[in-house]
Amino acid sequence: MDRRTFITTSTAAAVGLASNPILTARAQAKAPRPTPAEGFWPNKARLVISLSMQFETGAQPERGASSPFPPLDPKYPDLPVQKWYDYGFKEGIPRLLDLWDRVGVKVTSHMVGQTVEKHPDLAKEIVERGHEAAGHGQTWEPQYSMTPEQERAGYQASIDTIQRVTGTRPVGFNAFWLRGTPNTLGILQDLGFIYHIDDISRDEPFTVTVNGKPFAVVPYTIRNNDIVRFDSPATTNAAYLQDLKDDFDLLYAEAASRRRMMSISTHDRISGIPGRVKLLEDFIRYAQKQKGVVFMRKDEIARWALSAPNIPHES
Repeated sequence: MDRRTFITTSTAAAVGLASNPILTARAQAKAPRPTPAEGFWPNKARLVISLSMQFETGAQPERGASSPFPPLDPKYPDLPVQKWYDYGFKEGIPRLLDLWDRVGVKVTSHMVGQTVEKHPDLAKEIVERGHEAAGHGQTWEPQYSMTPEQERAGYQASIDTIQRVTGTRPVGFNAFWLRGTPNTLGILQDLGFIYHIDDISRDEPFTVTVNGKPFAVVPYTIRNNDIVRFDSPATTNAAYLQDLKDDFDLLYAEAASRRRMMSISTHDRISGIPGRVKLLEDFIRYAQKQKGVVFMRKDEIARWALSAPNIPHES
C-alpha cells in the first residue's frame, strides 16, 4: 500500500468510527478512564497546598550574607545588610502571621536554632498560632560540608532549642539550600525526624527507605520560592501572582485523576513586605474559591503519607 492509499484508507476508517455510535462507544470503553480523586487525600480533598515560612533572621553571618545590596569587601562590616535581615523579625513574620490568620491557613515554619534563640517570643508565637516548628539547622552553616558528627550535633542542638523555646519537638527538616549529605537522612531518622523537604522531584509526597524504615518526603519548591523568584532574576509581584495561579490551575486540573500537591515557600525578610503579603493573600483567596482545595502543614502531610497504603515509594 502506498502512502496516498494508506492516508485515504485511514481517514475513511476514522470518519466511519466517528459516525458510528456503536463503534465509538466500544472505543471509549477500551480507553483508560481517569481515577476518581476520592481517596487521594484525607477527607476527599482534591488538591493540597502547603506553605513554608522560613524563620532565619539573626542566624545569618555578620559579613558576606546574601542580600539585595552590592557585595562588600568582608573586611568591612555590612551594616545595611543586617538591617535588611532585621526586617524579617520586626515586620515580616508578624505581618505573615496576621495573613495566615486572616485567610485561615496553617503553615510550616522552618526555624534556624540561632534565630529561635535570638527571638524566642516570636518563635513561641508562631507555634501558639497553630503553625508547625520544623528544623532548619542550628546555625547558618551549610550542612553539605559537615562531618557526620557535626551534622548530628547540629540537628540535636536545633531540636533542643526549638523544644525548649516553643514547647514542641520538630519532626521535619530542611537543609541549607536543600544540600544535605549522604548521611543526612540516616541521622535524621535516628534522631526521630519523620520527614524532610529537600527534594523537588515530584508534585506529591512519597516515602523512601532509610535505615530499613520508611521516611517521608514532602517535596519543596524552587519555582514557587520567593528567595529565587525575587532574586535570580527578580520578578514583579503581579508576574509572580500570575505564575502561582497558572501553577495552581494545571495542578488542580491534574488532580481530577491523580494525587497533586502545590508547595509555596516564603522567607521572613522577603515575603513579609506589604506588596508581597498582598499577592499571597490574593492567591490564597483565589485558590480557596475552588472546591476541594485544602491547606496542610508539612508534618500533617508526612504523617498521612507514612500511614496511607498507596503512596509512591522509592528505595
